[in-house]
Amino acid sequence: MPRHLFKRYMPDPESIRSNKSLRFLGKLLHDPNLWHLNRHSVARAMAMGLFAAFVPLPMQMLIAAVLAVSVRANLPISVGLVWLTNPFTMPPVFYCTYKLGSWVMQLPPIELPDNLTWEWISGELALVWKPFLLGSLIAGIAAGALAYGVTMLYWRWWVAHNWRKRVERRRQNPVQ
Repeated sequence: MPRHLFKRYMPDPESIRSNKSLRFLGKLLHDPNLWHLNRHSVARAMAMGLFAAFVPLPMQMLIAAVLAVSVRANLPISVGLVWLTNPFTMPPVFYCTYKLGSWVMQLPPIELPDNLTWEWISGELALVWKPFLLGSLIAGIAAGALAYGVTMLYWRWWVAHNWRKRVERRRQNPVQ
């Protein structure tokens, strides 16, 4: 089952409960449904984690944790997926979300200058923030919805596949 794959890489619940930045959630972290590995909790975690990864705010892991607790998704998976946008991947991902927002708003995207300076960035920020936030929101919702659907389909396929293998084994080796 996909459960074994996720279980192999997940931290234990106690290490997350003792995390200083998540202590404000208190007794909510003791809900056993936040640690279960079933089709629905993992699919919800995929959706919440990827949505939070595209949110261009600091403390994305905190956002993912709050979202996971609110929809009773698997907390470690949700928080771990936020690292899709890490310091190396964040610039190209957020540039693409800006381009998406510009396209949706039908605005010409601003081209980057040859010499990037702080003055240029602060001057252009007033023009960039609306398409950037809109593109991030659209990309987050789309990635979350796609991840939810793909996870549900994959989990269902995996269970059906293993069931067919079990039936086939029983046909080949009937119990006497």
